[in-house]
Amino acid sequence: MSTGPLEKIVIVGGGTAGWITAAVLVRFVRTRIPIELIESEDIGIVGVGEATVPVIRALNGLLGIDERDFLARTQGSYKLGVEFRDWARPGNVHFHFFGDFGDVIDGISAHHHWLKLRQLGDPTPLGAYSFPYVAGKLGRFAPPAADRRSPAADYNYAYQFDAGLYARYLRSLAERNGVRRTEGRVADVRLRASDGFIESLALTDGRRIGGDLFIDASGFRGLLIGQALQVGYEDWSSWLPCDRAVAMACESSAELTPYTTATARTCGWQWRIPLQHRIGNGLVYCSGFMADEEAQAQLLGSLETRALGQPRLLKFTTGVRRQVWSRNCVAMGLASGFLEPLESTGIQLIQNAAARLIDLFPDRGFDPMLATEYNRLTRNEYERLRDFLILHYCVTERDDSPFWRHCRTMRVPETLRHKIDVWMSSARVPLYTEESYQEPSWVSIFLGQHLYPKRYDPFVDNIDPARLQQGMRERRSAIRRLAESLPMHREFIARQGAMAPAA
Repeated sequence: MSTGPLEKIVIVGGGTAGWITAAVLVRFVRTRIPIELIESEDIGIVGVGEATVPVIRALNGLLGIDERDFLARTQGSYKLGVEFRDWARPGNVHFHFFGDFGDVIDGISAHHHWLKLRQLGDPTPLGAYSFPYVAGKLGRFAPPAADRRSPAADYNYAYQFDAGLYARYLRSLAERNGVRRTEGRVADVRLRASDGFIESLALTDGRRIGGDLFIDASGFRGLLIGQALQVGYEDWSSWLPCDRAVAMACESSAELTPYTTATARTCGWQWRIPLQHRIGNGLVYCSGFMADEEAQAQLLGSLETRALGQPRLLKFTTGVRRQVWSRNCVAMGLASGFLEPLESTGIQLIQNAAARLIDLFPDRGFDPMLATEYNRLTRNEYERLRDFLILHYCVTERDDSPFWRHCRTMRVPETLRHKIDVWMSSARVPLYTEESYQEPSWVSIFLGQHLYPKRYDPFVDNIDPARLQQGMRERRSAIRRLAESLPMHREFIARQGAMAPAA
């Protein structure tokens, strides 16, 4: 194989995965390499993941996207985290919001002090010490305070938006920067006889498109990585058994909550994502415990306002490609793997994958060690996220349906078992490399699901209980006052000029 700089990059598939990748490559590849994206208007995008995590702000910032313009053009809203309903048991409500529970005290994380107060009989919920949680439950929003000493400074936020509009927004940006879009469908993939690398693509109309690096953003089909290169797929449904989703929008309501809601159901869970122009809804479930018709009826019966359009059924298998980078092909988005949308990690995986490709960018020689390292990092990221999602299911107290009895008794990966065991022993969270979620996130789920450890950090007992109680009381009072001073979520969006025109 010849060496030297790549002469052309070809992306197969648009949607969020294709256009994020195109926008990142055209912005950050140091040498000007032609980029061509092939997509067909006849092929719809999955587009059910309308909620995100805070790293998307870094992506938008690097691409030069103005937040107000972006929210207006994607009908977006702000997201402070996720509210979980009925997961530990029916009637239970807990949260995973994008912030911690306050500064460390004498070098010890705040949740240890909360555990001490709980042992002393203090009934205050942990959320009272989380600024994004208090603000979110009040329906209020403003960006973090500039003053680093403020309780309103140390938190983060993400967005909720129309995924189809976001892909269109990124397409406009990428095309302005030089990405060429080709309308068409791939009919055949020609492999080079000498080494099995992809040489060119044949479209249904007879056109042939060659390139050096091929990006597979073709969705679940894995047109290049799976069908042409025959890279296998590792099935994780023994740990994450949900394999279906039915999605449907309904009319917007007066309340525009700055958070996503995930409500546990008998055979899975239901999402609620409030946008400016509608509410996104979906039921994620396991087909082994619920029929498609029953799932559709359950979703329709739970909508809070008038339904918009028809329900869409999606089938998937949770897992990851055994190799995400094979030969001269890198898979992005659903072509690389799928983790159900419980924590809104889909776009995060795409943008991290695109950034990783920039870091390990090849030349025409395609040194195999670049692919080896790329695959190692990607695998680690997927496994860490997988374990975090499994935690939501496996520590439930629910015993009201065969689905939940299965989840609470299933064998979990050893990496997750170790985390749970260390937590139960000491209220500490061991973290591995390529972790997407840090200690406060794991603590939110552990305690939200009533998984109380045997002990807290023993050094907490060195603090006078009266002084600790006073300090924690002052902290939650300050958080409450600041949260109440913020504007309502919808009001803030309108004030910023980010409210989309009425449809």
